[in-house]
Amino acid sequence: MADFTHFDAEGKAVMVDVSDKDVTERSATAQGSVIMQPQTLAMIREGGVKKGDVLSVARLAGIMGAKRTPDLIPLCHPLALTSVMRMPRSTALHMS
Repeated sequence: MADFTHFDAEGKAVMVDVSDKDVTERSATAQGSVIMQPQTLAMIREGGVKKGDVLSVARLAGIMGAKRTPDLIPLCHPLALTSVMRMPRSTALHMS
């Protein structure tokens, strides 16, 4: 399994030494979907959810998830994040 850097000769997962690698700029994109009842969507759009601003909480959860990537993805090295952005999209809330 010499072609796969995260596996040893016996096929067991191992952490790769990246201490000699140069710092490089990288970016990543993630996307998700939430399926809900039309009434729930209407409440979110109108700001009528009793527990508060659902979209702000979701945005914060996304940022927190990005910051904890090394804790959530096996064998991921700590990432020096410079920013986490949510790109606004007109289809952020849609029903089909």
